[in-house]
Amino acid sequence: MKWYFKAVRKYAVFAGRARRKEFWTFFLTNLLIALSLRGIDILLGTWNPDDRFGLVSFIFEVVILIPTIAVSIRRLHDTNRSGWQYLILFIPFIGWIYFLVLMAENSQPSENRYGPQPKAGSGGRH
Repeated sequence: MKWYFKAVRKYAVFAGRARRKEFWTFFLTNLLIALSLRGIDILLGTWNPDDRFGLVSFIFEVVILIPTIAVSIRRLHDTNRSGWQYLILFIPFIGWIYFLVLMAENSQPSENRYGPQPKAGSGGRH
């Protein structure tokens, strides 16, 4: 959970770099929270299966949108890519696959134009 809250604390920080661990912990935790909130929407009767829309889960998704974009852009920076590559998500299906591949890539092992290597000094493997 340390990595999840690290990403949340950097709510709107688009500069710098984010490790794979930070991104994937944030992404997977949000997925579990969203699925849980969908269940709550179903129980409360605020889930519309036709529109796939629920009030509680929608509020969470709106609140977490900016931090999700920010940690994704920092993760792209960690692989020495521009944050503008985030827009690849707008290409149906193929964009999502390519984006997930980029998020799974290893960090650039040294300092790059976006900042120092985030693993440096953390005791983790390079």
